[in-house]
Amino acid sequence: MATFEDDFKTQMKLQDLKELISTQDLSSAINTIKKYLDQQDFVELNVAVTGESGSGKSTFVNAFRGLKNDDEGSAETGEIETTMNPEVYLHPKYNNVKVWDLPGIGTPNFKADEYLEKVEFERYDFFIIIASDRFKECHTQLAKEIVRMRKKFYFVRTKIDSSIKAAKRKKTFELKKTLDAIREDCEKGLIDIPKEGPVVFLISGWKLGKYDFNLLQERMEEELPQHKRRVLMLALPNITHEINEKKKKSLEENIGKVAFLSACMATIPVPGLSFAVDLAIIARELKKYYSAFDLDDQSLQLLSERSGKPVEELKSLMKSPLRHGINQDAILTLLKTSLLTMSLSVAEYVVSLIPIIGSVAAGGISYYTVSIMLRKALNDIAEDAGNMLMASLETGVNFNLEMRNLKTVLTF
Repeated sequence: MATFEDDFKTQMKLQDLKELISTQDLSSAINTIKKYLDQQDFVELNVAVTGESGSGKSTFVNAFRGLKNDDEGSAETGEIETTMNPEVYLHPKYNNVKVWDLPGIGTPNFKADEYLEKVEFERYDFFIIIASDRFKECHTQLAKEIVRMRKKFYFVRTKIDSSIKAAKRKKTFELKKTLDAIREDCEKGLIDIPKEGPVVFLISGWKLGKYDFNLLQERMEEELPQHKRRVLMLALPNITHEINEKKKKSLEENIGKVAFLSACMATIPVPGLSFAVDLAIIARELKKYYSAFDLDDQSLQLLSERSGKPVEELKSLMKSPLRHGINQDAILTLLKTSLLTMSLSVAEYVVSLIPIIGSVAAGGISYYTVSIMLRKALNDIAEDAGNMLMASLETGVNFNLEMRNLKTVLTF
C-alpha cells in the first residue's frame, strides 16, 4: 500500500504539474500529461536466471516473458550451454522489464563469488536458480554467496512433468509424495542458508501455470520494493486466474492517482482542457488494461496461432464495449453506458469559473467521472481476460485428449 509520504510526494508533483500546464496551450498541456503518466513505466525490474547447462534456464526465461521457445525474440535453448555471457531479454510489452539469461554453473572449478562478480550481481533485483535434477553443491555455493551479498534468490526445480512421468512407473506412485520428495531434496541443500519462508518452487517450463508458479510470483511480489511490485505483476504471463486477479487489483490501485490527476486539471479554467485531458488519460489507461491482460491485437494473434482458433472467434468471447478498438467514439460510448454524460464535462468548466467552491466542485465531478468509468472498464476487461484464459485452458485439454486418442489408435 502507498504510504502517506508517497501520497504527499504525488500531490506535490501534481501541484507543480498544474502550475506548468496553466501556462501552456491545449496541445502542449496534453503532451505534458502524457509524459507525466509515462514516468511510472520507467521503473526497471532486472531478473537474473541462472543454473546448470541444460537445466531449462532459457525455457524459463521465455516462459516468464509469455513466449514459447520458437517465438520471435525468444532465448536460444539447448542441452549444450548457449550462454557464455549474461544476455538480456526484454519483455515483449514492457521494455523496463529485463530478464537475464546468465552463463551456466556447475563446472569443476566453479567459484560462486567469482561468478557473481563476473555477471555483475548488483544490477539484479533477485536471482532465480534453475535445476532440473537433484540438488548439487554448486547450487548451495551460489545460494550462500547471493545471500552474503544481500540479494534475494528463489530455487526453481524444473522439468517436473518429466520427473512425475518417471515416478509413475512405480506401483507405489502417489503424486503428492513424489512432489514432496523432490521439494525436500532441494530444501536439504539449503538447510544452512538463512531464509524466511519457502524458497524452493516446483515448475514446469512447458506448463508454467501448474504446480508452484503462483507461490513463486506471490513470494517475489511480497519481497520486492513497493514501486517494483506493480511492474512485476503487469509483466507476468496471464496463465492463472490468481495472476489475473492480482493484475486487476494492481491496475485498480492506480485509478485513484489517475482520477486525482484529472481532478487537478479540471480546476484550471481553460475551455476544453479537462475534457481533452480525460480522453487522453482514459485512452492511455484502457490500452494499458488490454495489454496487461493480453487482449491487445498482437497477443490475440499469438494466442490464435497457439490454439488454432481464429482471432475473430477469440474476440467473440469478449463482451467489453471496447473490444472493437479504443478510440474517442468508443470511450464516449462507455461514458454513456456508465451513466456519465457529456453534460458533466460542460458542468466542470462552468463551476471551475466560480472561485474556490467552483474549483472544488469541478475537481470532484472530474474525479468521479474518470474513476467510475475506469473501474467499470477494468471490470469488463478483466472478465474478458478470464473468459479468454478458460478458452486457452480448454484448448490445452482438447489437445491432450487428441494426443491420447492418437496413441490409442497407434497401439492397436
